Amino acid sequence: MASGSIDSRVFGVLFASDEMKKIFSDENRVQKWLDTEAALARAQAKLGMLKPEYAEEITKKAKAELLNLDEIGETYKSTITIVPLLKAFKKVLDNNAGEFVHWGATSQDIMDNGLILQMREGHALLVKLLTKTYEECLKISEKYKDTVMAGRTHVIHALPITFGFKTAMWADEVKRSLIRLEELKPRLLKGQLSGAVGTLASQEGKGFAMQELMMKDLGLAVPVISWHPTRDHIAEYVSLLALISGTISRIAHEILSLQRTEICEVEEPFFMGKIGSSTMPHKRNPQVCESIIALTKIVRAQAPLAVEIMQCENERDWGCEAVEWDIVPKTSICLAAALEKMNDTLENLIVYPENMKENLNKLKGAMLSEAVMLHLGEKLGRLTAHEIVYEVCMKAFSEGTMVIDALLAREEVANAFTREELAEILRPEKYTGLSSEFVDRVLADRLK
Repeated sequence: MASGSIDSRVFGVLFASDEMKKIFSDENRVQKWLDTEAALARAQAKLGMLKPEYAEEITKKAKAELLNLDEIGETYKSTITIVPLLKAFKKVLDNNAGEFVHWGATSQDIMDNGLILQMREGHALLVKLLTKTYEECLKISEKYKDTVMAGRTHVIHALPITFGFKTAMWADEVKRSLIRLEELKPRLLKGQLSGAVGTLASQEGKGFAMQELMMKDLGLAVPVISWHPTRDHIAEYVSLLALISGTISRIAHEILSLQRTEICEVEEPFFMGKIGSSTMPHKRNPQVCESIIALTKIVRAQAPLAVEIMQCENERDWGCEAVEWDIVPKTSICLAAALEKMNDTLENLIVYPENMKENLNKLKGAMLSEAVMLHLGEKLGRLTAHEIVYEVCMKAFSEGTMVIDALLAREEVANAFTREELAEILRPEKYTGLSSEFVDRVLADRLK
């Protein structure tokens, strides 16, 4: 019986990525614990610390499907250690091998190492999803690099840009997060097996050799020292996911904003049967973008908590680690869901170039005030030109007249330009700067 949104049979599709849910499922969690126990046994057998037949039996039976997960959960009513797993595992092991599982390890060794194995899979999925986001942004940028639209600052028309220029900024921002994810791997993907207080005292003087063998087996880096009470790499992972969520949220909000009825320059994917309202049949709401924004808010909210967890007590502290069991899966699952929705939105984004063109004239020419000011400034000086163009634009705005007519009504402007010359200056297509060239730079600088 699910009570949370991620596992809800009703709301789950809105909040969760099925692929990421499998990574952080109970089955995979237990499997990663068993993988850790088996790797420990194999390493100890190679070092003569454990009979080979015990390691073989432990490895053979280290399968989550052989264990009763409900029984493990029931036992957690009386403990927060790894003991419930060990009791369940012992039941399926023959030849007394159950007595030698977990030799010299501590509970947090297994849980920390298991979590890192899950996070490695989660990290790989996030890289795959974010790479898709990056590629879709690049495709849109290339396709629309010359499609002129209104650039907006402080939500008001500013100067012309191209739609490809806007989305190329999305791509460049996503690229930086892909680089950050790669840079995080050496700090994040380090194993853990160091014993009760992290000194490897229980490993018969063979602790370093055991770590080397075990981590090589699991494909993890060997930690320089125990990280039981040092959780900065976990906090960094959650914080990075929060950072990525900020980017994804910005893109979703931009699409949502440009989908407004009064703007209607882009629209999230639509299909017949997609219902926007129970009472207003005409509504084509940006509900996917709204869902993405909601998910990313959940992700970002976990970042302060992840940093708070870094304040651990002494050599180990369950009060820190237990919080990670909630926030690491939550941030991973919610961000993966947001990325899946974002990728579908970008891949099937509806773009309305004609509406972009029409909106360029909403201010009746005032959007090109900078261009007029600079041309006029060459003849009269910049400050004088600014004052004239400012007065003209404010008058035209108040009266609802065309800016070109208001400009030519001023003697200083009429003496400087013909109507044809002024009309050319006021063409939005002539004042997009290096928008297209910037897109080319982003495309040329793409990740290989």
